[in-house]
Amino acid sequence: MTLTLQEEKLEKRNCRLICLDLDGTLLNDEKEIDPEDISKIREAAEKGIEIALVTGRMPAATEPIAKKLGVPCILACEAGTYIEKENQCISSEYLPIAAMRMVYMVADNFQIPLWIFRHKQWFVTGMDPVIEKEIETINYIPRQVSMEELVHEWEEKGICPNKLLIGAEPEIVQKAYAALRELQIEGIDMACSSENFLEIFPKGMNKGRALELICRAQNIDPEDTYAFGDQELDVPMLEAAGTAIAMGNGIPEIKRVADFVTKTNNEAGIAHALRYFEARNLLAEK
Repeated sequence: MTLTLQEEKLEKRNCRLICLDLDGTLLNDEKEIDPEDISKIREAAEKGIEIALVTGRMPAATEPIAKKLGVPCILACEAGTYIEKENQCISSEYLPIAAMRMVYMVADNFQIPLWIFRHKQWFVTGMDPVIEKEIETINYIPRQVSMEELVHEWEEKGICPNKLLIGAEPEIVQKAYAALRELQIEGIDMACSSENFLEIFPKGMNKGRALELICRAQNIDPEDTYAFGDQELDVPMLEAAGTAIAMGNGIPEIKRVADFVTKTNNEAGIAHALRYFEARNLLAEK
């Protein structure tokens, strides 16, 4: 189903920045990009519109997607906690080490490894089928570590992680989510990026904040931004954007905050929405 924006609202907004979630949004269920989406995104970039990939993925898993698009992209990775443009970091936020210890205890209680991200690195406290599948998907092998040794090393160096992740079957993810909420760990926020992934990031940092940081760096009014997403992790980004577009395959919560619901990620939903806005002269040459 497609929801129509109020025409008065449409007339007041243009587009200078498009923020795209990846999994379930730009990527279809086969983890590929529809050629129609590539074509429309390239057309937008040629008109001077900035393209940002705003994702829970790490840089190594995001860079190949930017390469497939074939246009310069701002990469807001690890739920927006690490942002780079032209291979230069423009923003990085961190979790407290004490929070990492407590999240690890919860993951260990459910007998699942904890995923740890810092800048361009990925660490895990063990291996399981979920991690093995991710390795196959992104073609990147994480460093397996002992939590005690990693904490000791990082405390000595005074460094911290950007993001943590718990990956498991949906039932386990929800149980871990509930356990972490009950602990009320200081310095963290949480959201699911899919039914299999619970992402833990610094308090106050989310994809919406990432959109704001990108806008500040590029001197763009957030009202002149379009954001696409499908999951809980994307909700703050859609709330922060001038125009919020939910994918047809999105969860009910994200459709409630959207201005427009496009087709699914398997139906070139991004291209469909961009054609809609283009027809209303909202993707004009800059």
